[in-house]
Amino acid sequence: MRRIIKNTTVLLVLISMFSACKKYLNVVPDSIATIESAFTLRTSAERYLFSCFSYLPGDASFNDNPAFNSGDEVWYMDPIRDVDATYHNIARGLQNADNPLGNFWAGSSRGTSLFQAIRKCNTFLENVDKVPDLNEYERERWKAEVIFLKAYYHFYLFRLYGPIPLTKENLPISASPEEVKVYREPVDSCVNYIVSLLDQAAASDLMPDRISGTENAELGRITKCIVKAVKAKVLVTAASPLFNGNTSYASLIDNKGRPLFPQTEDPAKWVRAAEACRDAIEFCTANGYSLSTFPGNTGYIINDTIQKQLDIRTAITNKFNNPEVIWPNTDSRAGDIQRFSMANLAPFTSTSNAKSIIAPTIKMAELFYSKNGVPITEDPEWDFNDRFALRTAGDADQYYIAKGQETVKLNFDREPRFYASLGFDRGIWFGNWINNYNVYAATGLLYVKGRAGETAARQGISNYSITGYYPKKLVNIETTVAADGNITSNTVQYPWPELRLSDLYLLYAEALNEAQGPGADVYHWVDLVRARAGLQSVEDSWSQHSKDPVKFKSKQGMRAIIQQERGIELMFEGQRFWDLLRWKIAHVELNGPIRGWDITQKDAVPYYNPMLMFNQRFDLRNYLWPIQISELRINKNLVQNTGW
Repeated sequence: MRRIIKNTTVLLVLISMFSACKKYLNVVPDSIATIESAFTLRTSAERYLFSCFSYLPGDASFNDNPAFNSGDEVWYMDPIRDVDATYHNIARGLQNADNPLGNFWAGSSRGTSLFQAIRKCNTFLENVDKVPDLNEYERERWKAEVIFLKAYYHFYLFRLYGPIPLTKENLPISASPEEVKVYREPVDSCVNYIVSLLDQAAASDLMPDRISGTENAELGRITKCIVKAVKAKVLVTAASPLFNGNTSYASLIDNKGRPLFPQTEDPAKWVRAAEACRDAIEFCTANGYSLSTFPGNTGYIINDTIQKQLDIRTAITNKFNNPEVIWPNTDSRAGDIQRFSMANLAPFTSTSNAKSIIAPTIKMAELFYSKNGVPITEDPEWDFNDRFALRTAGDADQYYIAKGQETVKLNFDREPRFYASLGFDRGIWFGNWINNYNVYAATGLLYVKGRAGETAARQGISNYSITGYYPKKLVNIETTVAADGNITSNTVQYPWPELRLSDLYLLYAEALNEAQGPGADVYHWVDLVRARAGLQSVEDSWSQHSKDPVKFKSKQGMRAIIQQERGIELMFEGQRFWDLLRWKIAHVELNGPIRGWDITQKDAVPYYNPMLMFNQRFDLRNYLWPIQISELRINKNLVQNTGW
């Protein structure tokens, strides 16, 4: 009786605590009745398995992808219309601790509590052995998948908040109030636990190495290739300056007196990261992964210039059996993001026309290399100071810019990824049409007409690019526009590429450079990515075309090259924001003007006047997300991140 009274008292205390804040870190298990019914049959257990998957962030929805909108890659009109501004408000410096934007700790403001996801994973692992009609193959495979998901949810939280509580098991209903008040664990403990889960998942003999096939219903399920690639990313993140000897967080100490951040940089972490990258690359390569090239037929004669652009675009948007995308998130398909990225290429009457709201900044246009494969600030053949002057396109430019048309010099003589990734006024846009409006000459090529009063220009209070640039890279070339401008009914969706091989190559190059300095093995992995983009090797490009011809020979110089290479190759894929944070350079890169063209103008000269849209500011406290203040009131064992 005393035990019943004690447990009842504890339960009432817990209910009271959770009633005080519905978003509290949810460590109380599901009701016994729900758990028992979920694991009585294979079909119900499978539904529970898929519910564990359901917490994966929907990165193909740009409204739900914090890394897509929280940085400096894209910008929006002010006031913003037709999209949710939650994560864009982070880019505008409006994050707060009272009601955090993207609250993945407790849930709300477009952030689902990932601690709930972890609790669900634990419940699955604790009960799946009870399912009577589940064969051994499925049981063990499902376990391995959920162990991976548990690791990934911990990693996602770690990347946002740094040290986090490790929910290794769900607390029992008999847990005391003090047991519920969990602690954040030190950085190294978090990383080691996440890696241990990933190793456990990869060790399963029943997890498939890779899933392929054009219409495979299992595409998107977890494979060993995914597990190993994520492990590589986890360890590169942990070795990076934000988490490896970050003295800015020396004061982040819990009430046990434990420092939560290591204060001494450990070079061995880069060695460990490099080993994980090598293992992942070797395993993925053995299972058929490679850098993608365009295999299709558009119905037009494709020259080498257009072919190279399609190699780059389809590496992201190939719908099925993409040899480069290691982790295609089939639960998050790129649909609306295409409509919001595409320029209006045809006169439209449909209300389902391209909305063009996602607007890359001039800063991103400047990030791409010159045609010689080096930064435009370093190429003596490219006049950076005169980049905003105008120039008329000639015969040599006709597959990049409409012949005889005038645009800014910034858009000339750039690398292939510039033209594959960005749409711009007077720029060629290959594909995505039905009736060939605005066709340029006899080539079958469309071009963007973005000045006031033209097809792609602002038509009303919304549906236009505020900067005059468009993220063409995100639009599947199979997506077509009808005669009335309708794109919605003709959008060919593709699984969001959570992780692709070029990302892994560049992670490996970075880890090797940090572990041992530059050399042939470092250059090799960067050069593979550059070759697919139609560029010379790092050594040839810098030694022949850069004002700093030996830049690639120093660790610091090669670091800068790799960082810019990642920014270009992975632009608009939700990677740059995380990279800037882990490199601890966000306070440099995200402090400055956001600019675009003057889209209200009809003529070229005033149109190509760089307009200040926002002075972006990134405080040092923004390197880590804030824990909601109400959580700290409930659990006195939690300490807030520095600056919040």
